[in-house]
Amino acid sequence: MPAPDPLLIPLPDALDGPRLRVRPYLRDDADALWGAVQESREHLEPWMPWIHEYQDVDDVRSYLVRAQARWQLREDLAVAIVERASGRLLGGSGLHRINWPLRTFEIGYWLRRGAEGHGFATEAVQLLACLAFDTLDANRVEIRMDTRNERSRRVAERLGFILEGTLRRATADVQGRPTSIHVFALLPEEYWRLPWAE
Repeated sequence: MPAPDPLLIPLPDALDGPRLRVRPYLRDDADALWGAVQESREHLEPWMPWIHEYQDVDDVRSYLVRAQARWQLREDLAVAIVERASGRLLGGSGLHRINWPLRTFEIGYWLRRGAEGHGFATEAVQLLACLAFDTLDANRVEIRMDTRNERSRRVAERLGFILEGTLRRATADVQGRPTSIHVFALLPEEYWRLPWAE
C-alpha cells in the first residue's frame, strides 16, 4: 500500500498543554514575533544562525508568509509557542527536516529571553513529539543542538531522548567557525515507554 500524499495528511489547528498552546504561525503574529526576536537577539545569536535574517518587522512578515506556505505544503511545520493564560508569544518550535517516506522529523525550539527557565521548551517539545508519534506515525524524532548549548541539551535529556552521538565540526556557528552537534533521538518503541507518552 503506497504512503499517503503528505498534502492530504490532516494536521491539528493547535496543540494544547497545561500552560502552552503550540500552533502554526499566523500573519497577525508579526509584531509579537518581532518583539520576541528583538528581546532575545543577543541571547539567541550563539545558537540560531537565522537571527541575522531578521532586521525589521517586514523580514518577519516575509518569514510568516513562507512559514504558512511550507505548512500547507507539509515541507516544514513551524509553530509559535504561546502562553495560554496571557496569549503572549514565547518563542518558536516545529517539526523540521521532514522525510515523509521514512516518517522522520527533527524538533527545533527557541524561547524569548524572559521565558527561559520555566519549563516551556520542555512542554512544547513534548507536545510536538506526541504529535509526531501519535498522529504522524513517526519512525524517528531527532533533536540536534550545538554541543555548547547546555539548556537545549537538558530539554532533550529531561524528556528521555537518547544521545546517539556527536557530529564533530559538522556545521558552522554564526561566526562561520566549525562547531560540533549533539544528536538526540527517539524511536517509537522508546517513546511508548516514556511516562509522558500518550
